[in-house]
Amino acid sequence: MQQRILNLYREYPKPFWVLMLANFIDRLGGSLLFPFFALYITQRFNVGMIQVGYLFAIFSLSSIVGGILGGALTDKFGRRSMLLFGLVASGLSTLLMAYIGSIAVFYSLAAFVGLLTNAGGPATQAMIADLLPEEKRTQGYALHRVIFNLAVTIGPALGGLIAARSYFLLFIFDAVISVIVAIIVFFGIQETKPALQEGQVEETVAQSVGGYRHVLADGLFIAFLLISTIVTIVYVQMNSTLGVFLRDQHGISPLYYGYILSLNAGMVVVMQFWITRMLKGWTPMVLMAVGTALYAIGFGMYGFGSTFLWFAFAMVVITIGEMVLAPEGTALVARFAPEHMRGRYMGMFGFTWGIAFAIGPLAAGYIMENYDPNWVWYVAFLLGTVGTLGYLVLHAATQKRFATAKAEEVPATP
Repeated sequence: MQQRILNLYREYPKPFWVLMLANFIDRLGGSLLFPFFALYITQRFNVGMIQVGYLFAIFSLSSIVGGILGGALTDKFGRRSMLLFGLVASGLSTLLMAYIGSIAVFYSLAAFVGLLTNAGGPATQAMIADLLPEEKRTQGYALHRVIFNLAVTIGPALGGLIAARSYFLLFIFDAVISVIVAIIVFFGIQETKPALQEGQVEETVAQSVGGYRHVLADGLFIAFLLISTIVTIVYVQMNSTLGVFLRDQHGISPLYYGYILSLNAGMVVVMQFWITRMLKGWTPMVLMAVGTALYAIGFGMYGFGSTFLWFAFAMVVITIGEMVLAPEGTALVARFAPEHMRGRYMGMFGFTWGIAFAIGPLAAGYIMENYDPNWVWYVAFLLGTVGTLGYLVLHAATQKRFATAKAEEVPATP
């Protein structure tokens, strides 16, 4: 076992592992706070899920802008610089939320925090693509998810214990951890932005931002983003609507909701890398469809059960789908993107999460407060089915493009 771990470590460059360490610590802080955010808002300000949905919408729309700007600036100023900026700025701005006593002021601050929180996201994804060759990227993103979810295995359980004492402490922990991660990145990682080719001129900031017109002109990639947005609207219910639904409809406490999330993260830690290697060689877009089908089934199950064990089993189904789908999704973005535009393509991929968080919790809140709350999960099943069919159609449409790109990467045999 020890030799296996050592061999795995040697497969990847040292800066990759430093980045993974930084992401583990950062995600530990985020997973202490974020799963309990909706619970905190409804308790502190005595509001319903529609108001929480508005808050998520404000936060998410501003994070879209932050991610798009962050992607352009990542290609302009470098991955390391934007990662450092995002860590420090988001940590300190999130800390301000702990001191807000008015829901109206909280809305305003959410827009500012959202703008900063996602500024460094494209930098991390682009840095992984910079550090690894194409054939190792899916496994690299899988490892990233393992590290990410190892933190989430610990975070929600600890967050539930801390939240039982004080929600304020969750904000403090998150801010301090962000600063610690920034120090690790500053001393442990060098810039990975690809060097300019001979004769290539450095872009201005305006040209970097304007480069998004090339991304928007990539029709197949935009189709991929639209389908991914539909699928992500389903997935975000896990960390926004689900906790309130289980508490209000079935009496599941925040502590047991934390256990369900930890089950999700624990499965990823134990099984993700093994599943990714087992599926190596499968067609990526088909895997996206399979994973989405499992999302449809798993989230749909929440509309029919009533016991903790049933809800835990539904999370098992969702997690298997997640392990199939998630690493392939990010690797596909790197595959779509020209090398010099990875930050912008990753920034646009973050758009799917921003739109999903803007629409998903708000729509779910409206359903929960005006109709049978189980319809949240019936709709999730329908959207998952649409996403599954969409990826299958896109598979047929992208085969020629990816085959051509692969042939250009492999030198011709003399």
